[in-house]
Amino acid sequence: MVITYCPLCGSGIAFDSKIKGKAKTFGVSGLLYNSDVLLYDRQTESLWSQLMLKSISGPMVGEVLSMLHTENTTLEKWNEKHPNTLVLSHDTGYNRDYDKNPYPNYESSTSVFFPVSDQNPLFHPKEYILGIEINGKFKAYPFSELEKSKSGVVHETFQGQSLEIVYDAKHKSVEIFDGSGKPVPSITNYWFAWYAFHPATAVYQGLPKKK
Repeated sequence: MVITYCPLCGSGIAFDSKIKGKAKTFGVSGLLYNSDVLLYDRQTESLWSQLMLKSISGPMVGEVLSMLHTENTTLEKWNEKHPNTLVLSHDTGYNRDYDKNPYPNYESSTSVFFPVSDQNPLFHPKEYILGIEINGKFKAYPFSELEKSKSGVVHETFQGQSLEIVYDAKHKSVEIFDGSGKPVPSITNYWFAWYAFHPATAVYQGLPKKK
C-alpha cells in the first residue's frame, strides 16, 4: 500500500499500490493541482492526483487508484481501539519529523496558498469535511454540521444507499457505514479542496440542536 498526506488540503489517503496487478512505488513530485499534491510513480514517472484518485499524465494517464479504508482520528482514540498498534518512529533520518507542521497557523487561516479552480464561501475554507462518492455523485459532510446532531449519529439516504454517519466531537473524527455496517470509502479533507475538485457536490446540513 501507499499512504499519502497533503497538508495543504488536510487530506490523508491510503491506496493499493498495485495497478493492473503490478506494484508501483510512489514519491512526491513537488507539483500541485488545485493546491493538492501530485504524486509520481517511479516505474513510469506518471503523475497521479491524490484527490482525483487517478493518473493525470504520463503512460498511466486515466488509470484509477484503489482507495483503502482509513480513519482520520487522534492517537488517543486509535490506541483505545487498537492498543497494540505500532507507531512510526520519529527517527526519520531527516531534520524535520512528524511533529513539525510545515504550514503553522494555516488551518485556522482563510488563506489558500495556491490557486484552485473554484471556491465556495458556504463554510470556512479549512472546515473539515468527510467526502464520499456513490454512483458518480459526490457529497460532503462538514464536521460543523454533523456536530449539530445531539447523538453524534446521523442516518440518511444518498443515491439510494442507506448510510450511517458517526461523528466523534471529542476526537474530531467521522466514520460512515452502509446499511450492512460496512465502511463506505471516504476522504477527510478541507472544504475548499473538496469543492475545488467537486463543485457539483451535495452538502449535508444538520438541524440546529434543540435547547
